[in-house]
Amino acid sequence: MSEKRLKRKIIKKKLFTKNRLVILNEETFEEVFSLRLTLMNVFVVATIGALLIIFVTTYIIAFTPLREYIPGYASTQLKRDATELALKSDSLSNALKKNEAYIASIKRILTGDLDYAKFSKDSITATNLEPVSEEDLQPTEADLLLREQVAREDKYNLFEKAKSKVSVVFFPPAKGMITEKFNPKDKHYAVDVALAKDTPIKAVLAGTVIFADWTPNTGNVVIIRHNNGFISAYKHAASLTKEQGDTVRTGEVIALAGSTGQESTGVHLHFELWKDGYPIDPTIFIAFE
Repeated sequence: MSEKRLKRKIIKKKLFTKNRLVILNEETFEEVFSLRLTLMNVFVVATIGALLIIFVTTYIIAFTPLREYIPGYASTQLKRDATELALKSDSLSNALKKNEAYIASIKRILTGDLDYAKFSKDSITATNLEPVSEEDLQPTEADLLLREQVAREDKYNLFEKAKSKVSVVFFPPAKGMITEKFNPKDKHYAVDVALAKDTPIKAVLAGTVIFADWTPNTGNVVIIRHNNGFISAYKHAASLTKEQGDTVRTGEVIALAGSTGQESTGVHLHFELWKDGYPIDPTIFIAFE
């Protein structure tokens, strides 16, 4: 025990023994600065200084923009740019998917490659019509009263204006006899109209020409994109009067009738009408004869 006490006394004495730190002038040995210190004071000051440095460094890293200059930390501008690029890449990905679907629809128009089952699913005509009994067609008393009330209101309504119930009206591309009708079962998604050579072929609706060129199978082809998801295709033309990218009006001449392409059997117009990527019967909307 005496040895331990002796060691403690020696350590305590070293810690609390006062020492003087003196700075002298090298030439004159004049005392410039002196400071009385103990090892304990030096230890306390060094500990407080280290804690202060740690606190300041932590504050700078956590709450100031200076952390951006520390290797390994991303800057705020870099994070903002990364977020914007992620949003732009997502938008570009969606636009790319839409363009791919649109290009696939154009390819199907040019090649006529279409699954009939898909067409039947989205056909604009009803495929299954359930019979309706005559009793269901007879109006009830409430219906009769409502009809009389509406008739009286319409009779004396001076401010009602007539409005067209048809949102899209198609212009006939050409007048002639239909030699082959629309037949999706045989993958004939068009109507063939017999015409005299060089008969003007007109746009059925205003739109933008998205394809105007020669193809081996169907000869000179013009494809126009319209509003509301409609696309019209004109094939086997003798010559074209419009180019890709041109804007056309309803009834404007876009080609002259002819018999070009390997699949042509004579001077005629092979006309197709598509809606949202699926073919529809043009005779539903257009009178060719």
